Amino acid sequence: MTAVDERYWLKKYPEGVRPALDYPDVTMPDLLEKAAGQMPDRTAIAFSGIELSYQTVLGMVYKAATFLNDLGVKKGDRVALMTPNCPQYIVAFFAIQKIGAVVVQVNPMYVERELDHILNDSGAKVMIAYDQFYPRIKNVREVTPLEKVLLFSLGPALDVAGEDVLKVESLLASTPAHPPTVSIDACNDLAVLQYTGGTTGVSKGAMLTHRNIVTNALQVTEWFKGCQYGEEKVLCVLPFFHAYGMTTCINFGIANAATLIVLPRFDLEGVMQAIDKYQPTLFPGVPTMYIGVVNYPDIDRINVKSIKYCISGSAPLPVEVAQRFEELTGGCLVEGFGLSETSPVSHCNPMIGVRKVGSIGLPVSDTLCKIVDLETGEKTLLPGEVGELCISGPQVMKGYWNMPEETGKTLKDGWIYTGDIARMDEDGYFFIVDRKKDMIIAGGFNVYPRDVEEVLFEHPKVLEAVVAGVPDAYRGETVKAFVVLKEGEQATEEEIISYCKNKLAAYKVPRAVEFRKELPKTAVGKVLRRFLRDEEIKKQKG
Repeated sequence: MTAVDERYWLKKYPEGVRPALDYPDVTMPDLLEKAAGQMPDRTAIAFSGIELSYQTVLGMVYKAATFLNDLGVKKGDRVALMTPNCPQYIVAFFAIQKIGAVVVQVNPMYVERELDHILNDSGAKVMIAYDQFYPRIKNVREVTPLEKVLLFSLGPALDVAGEDVLKVESLLASTPAHPPTVSIDACNDLAVLQYTGGTTGVSKGAMLTHRNIVTNALQVTEWFKGCQYGEEKVLCVLPFFHAYGMTTCINFGIANAATLIVLPRFDLEGVMQAIDKYQPTLFPGVPTMYIGVVNYPDIDRINVKSIKYCISGSAPLPVEVAQRFEELTGGCLVEGFGLSETSPVSHCNPMIGVRKVGSIGLPVSDTLCKIVDLETGEKTLLPGEVGELCISGPQVMKGYWNMPEETGKTLKDGWIYTGDIARMDEDGYFFIVDRKKDMIIAGGFNVYPRDVEEVLFEHPKVLEAVVAGVPDAYRGETVKAFVVLKEGEQATEEEIISYCKNKLAAYKVPRAVEFRKELPKTAVGKVLRRFLRDEEIKKQKG
């Protein structure tokens, strides 16, 4: 380790913020068994008016693990899971891991082309799915390795008479709860294939081991100072198929014997009713969710004071949104950061100590970070200098499934090269400047979208905003803003541009503004900046 490198982690962090943890050699099913053993009658899952105890959920997991084993699923086999947030998802997630098989996370919104890729790439021969998704699955069965499809219902069942499928409900009813004992090497055996979003290329399967996902759940636990085992309630509205929802909702919740308040999707009215009824103490989310809450018209009628901790991820958190949310709840809302390849949490602003505006915070427990130069990736930069963020820690993936070349480009000497442009200040706090591929080069100047978006969010009429680089004959690229106004507000392009001129260098100011009713987003709420850019390119060509 060089003297320059040491400046990145040999720092005097606030007491208790970033300790080294003793990670047990266990799996997530082990942690579920612990919770059920210590608190069998505590509510594990609350969903659509139904409450399931830890003892009940564990019994369901044992039954599901048993029938998967009876189907011939063995250690190392991949099992695809395609469902919305619901108890069946959680049961299947733990049952698959209980027998040493690997969960293949599938976005429920994927169409046939995307399903084809993931199923063939993972080699999954068994799939567990919500029955309403079966028409899409059926269309790709013959061109994928799928041999068995297990369907469940959440309402009126889909008519699948004559189809080669199995019904989960009948299997659970007739199967004994006697899963096999499987020896699992937590450090090396895979628990999850977490496919990246694929918005910037072919979706890749990040290989997450049992140690990776348990570690990350415990790292999050350590960050939530004051978290009490068996006393917390987690509002689970982040999609479980996404690494963020998997870790901060399911894995963190089960590791702490919390009650999981499960919602199938983000519906603002449903979210507010769930908060009022169940009084969650933790609400992991994304900025669009918190924006919705603080702008809820009847917020004064909802009891939001139970919320103690919130981590916001997936996109930059506007400062004014965090401030207003904390005023309403009395809780703590901090910005964090992660990626599928790190299970995903790697950074977060501390719940105690200093929080820095615009920062993703400090590395979580046992996580090392450095900034390297963009040209070679070999020179470690000093505080204040901008380069690529690299991360090393026990939550970092084993590699990409079936992609040794991509693994070699991304993982180097134990460090994952994230593709994010960032800087670190003298206190060890990290700031994401932007994605390498999102940086706009306008007239030879580098423009980082986040700089412009922070200004747009300060405009009193703006609800949401994103900027993208669009082709320009003179400047090569120019900055265009896509804006959603708050309900009842009106604004002109000239008004927004004029506002930016007073707060940004001339080369950063948007040259065009397009007003929209909504912005395109991923299932987790991340705005699809590149989709907007590609849409603009097509428009100019057309």
